[in-house]
Order: sequence, then C-alpha cells, then structure tokens
Amino acid sequence: MNLQQLRYLNEIVRRDLNISEAAGALYTSQPGISKQIKLLEEELGIEIFVRNGKRIAALTEPGKAILDIARRILLESDNLKQVGQEFQEQDSGHLILATTHTQARYALPPVVKQFIKRYPKVKLGLHQGNPTQIAEQVLNGEADVAIATESLLLYEGLVTLPCYEWHHCVVVPPKHPLLSEKRLTLAKLAQHPIITYDYAFSGRGKIDDAFAHAGIEPNVALTAIDADVIKTYVELGLGVGILAELAFIPERDRHLRKIEAGHLFKPNTTRLAIRKNEYLRGYTYDFIELFAPHLTRDVVEKAMHLHN
Repeated sequence: MNLQQLRYLNEIVRRDLNISEAAGALYTSQPGISKQIKLLEEELGIEIFVRNGKRIAALTEPGKAILDIARRILLESDNLKQVGQEFQEQDSGHLILATTHTQARYALPPVVKQFIKRYPKVKLGLHQGNPTQIAEQVLNGEADVAIATESLLLYEGLVTLPCYEWHHCVVVPPKHPLLSEKRLTLAKLAQHPIITYDYAFSGRGKIDDAFAHAGIEPNVALTAIDADVIKTYVELGLGVGILAELAFIPERDRHLRKIEAGHLFKPNTTRLAIRKNEYLRGYTYDFIELFAPHLTRDVVEKAMHLHN
C-alpha cells in the first residue's frame, strides 16, 4: 500500500468514477491506475469498487470505509508538507480562496490588498462559484478557505465560522415611484417586477421566506448569480432589484437609488469554512483575521479542536 494508490482511489471518486478523467487529472495512464487499484484491493483482501465488466459502477461498503481512511491519510500527508514549509518558508507559499461573486467583488478587495502587501511572496488565488461548488472545492483540497453566505453549514467535513452579518436593500432607477414611500412594504414591492439573486446565492432564501410569511406572491421577473447583473437590468428599467447592501456603492452606482430593506428581510450571515483537521499556515490565520477581525488565531484553533 502506498500514498499514490490512495491518491488514485480518491481521484477516481472525485471524478464520478471515471478512470479516464482521473488519469488525465493525475497525468498518468488509465491502465496504470486500474492496475494500482487492483493491487490495493488484493493487498487489503476486499473489493473497493462494484464493477460492471471493466466499468466501475459504485463504491462497495468496505470501499466507502477505505475511502474515508484514505482521505484522512492524504490530508495528514499534506499537513506534514505544510508543517515543513511553515518552518522553512514562513512568508511564502500559496493560498486559494473559494468564494461567490459578491464576496470577491465587494467584500474581499480591501482584504486582499492588505494581505498581498503583508505577504508579497504568497501566491493568492480566487476561485468563484456557487456555494455548493465552493464547499466542495475546500473539501476536495482544491481550495484552502471558503467564504459564502449559503450552504457552508450543511457540510460535516468543514469547520464553519461566522464572519459578519448583512442586510438586503432594494435598488431602483431615479424617480421610481417606490422612492416616494415613507417606509417600504412587501406589498408595495410586490407591485413591481423583481430582479434578484438565483436560488443558491446571497440570502435568496430569506427573500422568499419573507414574501411567503406575508402571504404575498412576488413577480420575480429575472434572477442572476451576481449583483452587477442585477443592477444592470434595473438600470434598463426591467424591474426593481433586491441585492446585498454591500453590493451598492453610491459613487459607482450613480444611475441607481438605494432603499433600505432591513426591516423587510431577515439578516444574513457570511461564513468562512476550512477543512476539519487541516493544518493552516500562519499567513492563512492572518488572512482570516484580516477578513473577520474577531476570528483570531486562538478562536480559529479552538473551533478546529472542537470539531476534531
């Protein structure tokens, strides 16, 4: 048994049991992977995969247990490398962030600027996706830190920490009739076509819950995955926008007007997630604290120990 065999096993599962894709991702051959998996099965005395002819159809029950152990071993192997790098090259390395468009576009820029100034030798990468993709990237080791508002709490393999709370706002073109309302209501809002986030993004569930609780059916004319698209179509007069308050910047959004909506929709919490049992480099702790000052190294380490 060796680490390479465990990497092959993990990659096959990550690629939905497609050996060809796993081989391509690991820059090796399909027959080579198949041979190593067979050798692993022979050594362990069990079948890891259910096969239909030469095709892999599923993991066997013992195969599922083997996969869990393999992933822990691979994680600890990576942790050993991180420890070595931490003491040899304390101020260099890489940090991959997986996040949504709203966080990447509006929340992260000042943090990234400070981080790069502090750690110019660290290669920083931003992976954008929906909350599910973001969580899976961290679970699979493709990213180090996930930042999102939705979904992160649903994954047992992640340690999830609250960063900050935010509200939605309503955006409209200048001279829109809603601007004359002293206090916006859901009923008044529902009289206009609504442009807002897709179901998986930026607190959309809180918007839907508010209308449902009020017994009002909103006319959601258009959905998008990021605030910039929402604002573009509001500017075109296609409807009123509901978006994250931090995504409205008066100096840049001069052709729009913001209406407070904190009283209409429940607040949302943006969260940060890391893999359980992950060894974090010192600069990763610093990045987390730059993004959420209350998440000091001590707080993060205690949270990780609680989830061990």
